[in-house]
Amino acid sequence: MNNSISSGSLYNLLGIPLDTPLSIGDMCGRLKPVFYPAPALSARLEQFCNALVAVMQSLGIAVCSSDDALSEDGRFAPGQVILAPGYFPDERLAINRVTTLYNNIIVGIYDEPAPLTCDSSPQQRLDAIVGRLARDMVHILVYVTDRSWTICTMNGGVVTFDTQYPLQGDVRDTLVPKLTAQVVPPRAEDLDIMQGELNTGTAEFEVVATDFMQCSALWSNNVSLLTHTSTIGLDYRSAFYQRIVARYLDQRSGMSYGFFASQRPVVVQPARLSAGAGLIPVYLQGGEYFVPVPQISVITTRSGCRKNHLDPKNDLVEIGLMFREGKGRAWLKTPAGNSPETVAKPSFDTLTILAHALGNALVASILMTLNPKSDFPSHLARFGASMTHWHDYPSSFQLPEGYFLHGESNPPVACSTPQSAAYSLLGKIDALEVALEQGAEYRGDIHVEPNHGTNIMGIMSLAETAMLLNPSPSPGVVTEER
Repeated sequence: MNNSISSGSLYNLLGIPLDTPLSIGDMCGRLKPVFYPAPALSARLEQFCNALVAVMQSLGIAVCSSDDALSEDGRFAPGQVILAPGYFPDERLAINRVTTLYNNIIVGIYDEPAPLTCDSSPQQRLDAIVGRLARDMVHILVYVTDRSWTICTMNGGVVTFDTQYPLQGDVRDTLVPKLTAQVVPPRAEDLDIMQGELNTGTAEFEVVATDFMQCSALWSNNVSLLTHTSTIGLDYRSAFYQRIVARYLDQRSGMSYGFFASQRPVVVQPARLSAGAGLIPVYLQGGEYFVPVPQISVITTRSGCRKNHLDPKNDLVEIGLMFREGKGRAWLKTPAGNSPETVAKPSFDTLTILAHALGNALVASILMTLNPKSDFPSHLARFGASMTHWHDYPSSFQLPEGYFLHGESNPPVACSTPQSAAYSLLGKIDALEVALEQGAEYRGDIHVEPNHGTNIMGIMSLAETAMLLNPSPSPGVVTEER
């Protein structure tokens, strides 16, 4: 990935912490693992963990023992990644030794095969993973057998390596990124929340809602759109740990995966060739362009709703980025008059969605300068852009014309992490550069997230995108004339 936007500008625009590592080298340099074993380990698990520690040390990653890492009050310091092999009694669980729920990643490592089969559907796979995460109060699962080892993550991702012990390349390129980028929900202090300020009674909202409903119907039978894993009925160790899970999820009733979003129309100004107040430098094709950054907003699905069975009056929220002195601040508007039992929470993917919307605006601004006849800026001004994310990958014949692929070689992080937001924005500029080099019309981009899924963003509506990815006809679905 090219350094198309400076780190300082990138972090300020999206509100990403300045110490967020984006390259695998930086991830290795900042990783702070702690070995915290259960009271008894099997011989196989002990051998696997010894090999894992040796590989990490070969990468320059120092692994501390729990005796050295625990503070005087018996707590792990924020930022430490806790490797917790074996089976723990309740009182020894690592979650009991952290200072907050969001400052440490806990990795459960088990001497058993992953609870998945080749016949498991994506939803069954996700349910099994989330159930074990809640049972053992960990964030990542590693399963070890005498022939392979498997990583399972909160987003339903599963990666299996057919080796008895971990190899350096697999640890560096796959495990380290997953240990670096933590999946956490947006917290109240991360954005401004405006309860009941999304007006769902306007003609404009009705047009948007219709597109969402047509999209939802087309995705309804696709098993790759993981709909909902309820936190009710999971096998918790006790009511105490059930309350911890609820707190970690910010009182969400469950987890759903994927999102639909509709960026609202945004009029951008042409990029300039000289610096000025309020302009962001973007490096492209060996040149430097200074881009005015507009305010952006997006209608998107609320966290936890059933994406394949939407209720537009309750399941859509509006999010946006407001910029002051070059720094971005996220906000959320919940629907007016939604049903009392519906809790409108921001998506885990809020920052990634906003990064895509901001990237669309930057691309449009640059195109207005380099290719004034391009349709993308005028379409963004009139109709906005659609965004679809699901946990699978399109086949080559499903790639729409004028959409440019990026992200395949990025570190495999989840889409709800700061790294994913950064890759979304930087990759969009890379996609634009490819379009310009090919002399092709830019209509959108396809952001592939390894071990995770795909984002398709551009001038097609949500319904048009859904028809492309779900080609079976669905009665009553029409496309908007554009």
